[in-house]
Amino acid sequence: MARLNLLEETRYEKLPVTVFPDESTASKSVAKRIRDLIVKKQKEGSPAILGLATGATPVEVYQELVRMYNEEGLSFKNVITFNLDEYYPMQPTAPQSYVTFMAENLFNHIDIPKENIHIPDGTLKKEDIAAFCLEYENKIEELGGLDLQVLGIGRTGHIGFNEPGSAPNSGTRLVTLDDLTRRDASRDFGGKENVPTKAITMGIGTIFKAREIILMAWSKKKASIIKKAVEGEISGNVPATYLQHSDKVEFILDTDAASELTRFNTPWLVKDCIWDKNQIKKAVIWLSSEVGKPILKLTDEDYNNNGMAQLATEKGPAYNINIEVFNHLQHSITGWPGGKPNSDDSQRPERSEPAHKRSLIFSPHPDDDVISMGGTFIRLVDQGHDVHVAYQTSGNTAVWDTDVLRYMEFAIDFNKSIGDDSNRLETIYEETRTFLDSKQPNEIDLPEIRAVKGFIRKSEAYAGARYAGLEDQNIHFMALPFYETGKTIKNPVTEKDVLLTMQLLQKIKPQQIFAAGDFADPHGTHIVCFRIIIEAMNRLRKTESWTKDCWLWMYRGAWLEFETHEIEMAVPLSPQEVDRKRKAIFQHQSQKDHPVFPGDDEREFWVRAQERNSETASNYHKLGMANYEAMEAFVRWKF
Repeated sequence: MARLNLLEETRYEKLPVTVFPDESTASKSVAKRIRDLIVKKQKEGSPAILGLATGATPVEVYQELVRMYNEEGLSFKNVITFNLDEYYPMQPTAPQSYVTFMAENLFNHIDIPKENIHIPDGTLKKEDIAAFCLEYENKIEELGGLDLQVLGIGRTGHIGFNEPGSAPNSGTRLVTLDDLTRRDASRDFGGKENVPTKAITMGIGTIFKAREIILMAWSKKKASIIKKAVEGEISGNVPATYLQHSDKVEFILDTDAASELTRFNTPWLVKDCIWDKNQIKKAVIWLSSEVGKPILKLTDEDYNNNGMAQLATEKGPAYNINIEVFNHLQHSITGWPGGKPNSDDSQRPERSEPAHKRSLIFSPHPDDDVISMGGTFIRLVDQGHDVHVAYQTSGNTAVWDTDVLRYMEFAIDFNKSIGDDSNRLETIYEETRTFLDSKQPNEIDLPEIRAVKGFIRKSEAYAGARYAGLEDQNIHFMALPFYETGKTIKNPVTEKDVLLTMQLLQKIKPQQIFAAGDFADPHGTHIVCFRIIIEAMNRLRKTESWTKDCWLWMYRGAWLEFETHEIEMAVPLSPQEVDRKRKAIFQHQSQKDHPVFPGDDEREFWVRAQERNSETASNYHKLGMANYEAMEAFVRWKF
């Protein structure tokens, strides 16, 4: 019976999928399978032939294999590897090369013989590539083929660098990279313009010959393409769908990457559900969108015709369900994000007491506060709360080099205008110009340059917070150490990051915390900053009584928005408030027009925020709520 239930749940899935609670657990499972294969081959006296992938996805797998080598005595002397791909042209010593990646993440830490390592050569002359690719294929065949091929998946659906349009029988070859693939790689190259336009990759036909194929994917960024690859029709537009032809493949996902699969996103379509309040709310909102009706106009027939007959039978009639969900949504809307004084707060998202709260807004970068919750920020100040803002990082990697020169030139002229004849700044300026003239992509800036970039972001943050109505003493710059590397790849979080956060929390003792809950930013700074806050609060909750009455609200907006069914507090904004928020964002001039790290959203930050806020309000209106100009959305974190 359990097997039948599983088949029913996964009936939309066209290949085997295993879902793990998180990336680490999944990675350890994959590493164990690789270990078991290596050990099995050792006992047989034959080599283990592995096809390996690069990128962020397999990093923890490689870390676990290194641990097994160091702590469990796993030997790699019988392992022969073939990497999927390499950028072209690419020097093997370049930090962005896959030769460097594999050495740093795996090969330098294990006992694999160097002659057993094979990676496409990014230094070849173009006329030599075809012969090299043929030889690459022949080497794999001479060894009897790949025992196991490990894959990631790009957001274009590419496997290896087999971009949309690749043939299912393609072999190792030179390819042109999709623009989205290059945008995704831009952080490693210091900008998309520095990302090679071509790569050498194993073909889909080569991958298919492996005796076992594992495709791994983590995070919500991959959820959309995973749904297409697993449940969509086979299409050259999504090369990973070709894997549906194989009986040797398995997708290994974390819960976020699997979140858009039917059995997780709309489970009522494939199985009987346990109908708690959250599931009912999600299902009714989905149904409203599916049939294009406001919630209060949904009928029993709508429920029955769209896979929700069980809900109507168990909790119905439909109108009663509609009323309950409608009221729940309506109660999430509030013009009082700090709580409405002297009012019944039993149906409101925030408490009425204390009437004037200490509110602490954590902003990972110096502009996330006004971009994501600028309207709520201003309203909290206007309504008399003791609002503080804490900028967790300097944001000094996200400033154009030309801005550094411009600000330094201004400072030099200003010094001269007040009669300061010191030439120290001019000397630093000349050193800066010399450095920038020869600066390589992703090269670490001089300390003086990093300082100027930090000063630029700091001055803009002051301007934005002051525009929102804050006094200077309520503006805090944390400069958490993990961020201050000068590189896009940051250091691991240390005890100092947590202690600095604890000290600020102890100083303010907030009743409300707002923290960035959108974890899709290009370099992962938001999730790191959020985890630091949670760790600090969890420690303080053990000893400090004020923490028991402190609520934490997550905001989004810079990179994505909450789904309507997730929202627990929606703060409506009038046209005038939208304009005030826009002007607060405009104070961050270095991030306007074309920021250094725009991600894959081409819109300016203020446009993203404005359109997402408008879309949130529109979604509420379609469900039958009042028609607001815009809304900022929040979800409460439960400690």
